[in-house]
Amino acid sequence: MLACRREPVPYTPVWFMRQAGRSLPEYRRVREGLSMLDSCTRPELITEITLQPMRRYNVDAAILFSDIVVPLRAVGIDVDIRAGVGPVVETPVRTPKDLGRLRALTPDDVPYVTEAVRALVSELDERPLIGFAGGPFTLASYLVEGGPSKNHDRTKALMYGDPELWHALLGRLADITISFLHIQVAAGAAAVQLFDSWVGAVGPDDYRHAILPHTSRIFAALGSAGVPRIHFGVGTGELLGLMGEAGADVVGVDWRIPLDEAVRRVEAGKALQGNLDPALLLAPWEVIEERARDVLTRGRTAEGHVFNLGHGVLPETDPGVLAKLADLVHAESVRAPA
Repeated sequence: MLACRREPVPYTPVWFMRQAGRSLPEYRRVREGLSMLDSCTRPELITEITLQPMRRYNVDAAILFSDIVVPLRAVGIDVDIRAGVGPVVETPVRTPKDLGRLRALTPDDVPYVTEAVRALVSELDERPLIGFAGGPFTLASYLVEGGPSKNHDRTKALMYGDPELWHALLGRLADITISFLHIQVAAGAAAVQLFDSWVGAVGPDDYRHAILPHTSRIFAALGSAGVPRIHFGVGTGELLGLMGEAGADVVGVDWRIPLDEAVRRVEAGKALQGNLDPALLLAPWEVIEERARDVLTRGRTAEGHVFNLGHGVLPETDPGVLAKLADLVHAESVRAPA
């Protein structure tokens, strides 16, 4: 967690988004016959899947196995994750009356999260566990669209056309997210990441007025928890400065802009996380090695740098390549000049 706090580190720390599962054969074996959301409600399975990559890779943190729609389902939203599709909401949230379905989240709604986090903290010993939750725009998009969307048309139409309902919706989602993250921290999570994966669909002005107030409230509410807060979205190159303003300690950067450019866009006093293109891991090792070194070089311009991918691990990724990459990051950053 030193790099997140912009303190000196012996080497650049590394972890991978979606490192728990997806490309691991042992993950597929333990998930066989179980739906994604059922898997996310079994403490022993959450624990096992979170630990699987830790046994393979010399990474510096574990990321809790869960999904961003877990708290929505926990409060009664009829959401499911369909294979090959993603989260699907049977009855979308589009009217003021629909807001009544978004009640407050309590620890009693997600006892499996508390149990799993406590077990993981014990198993991981000194290695930190990162908890996470979905960001307000991304959760709103799934609720309003009823499922994944390429352009988020209905979501943006609501944002533009009914600001009062929009802010009420994001306010409810922020409350749920704050509770979900507090539950994880109370159980022992050492850091938290807010995945507002699809927020890159909006421009800077709309982000500032329609989303930033809610994201800022989430990070402010976590301030007293004393753990590093990470903020990540995809396609957010034009939003990085605003994402820094939202209050996180670390701004995640996808692969679309270089880290040294991200340094120029994000206000001082922030660490950066990222940002190797996940697709590069399907290329020959020589290419991966060259590009990883470039990320490390550019990352040294930041006040703190956590090496990661610019999004999640692709299912086709060879686990052996991820293991080599983690070792390379450590070795190259140790040898790097101060």
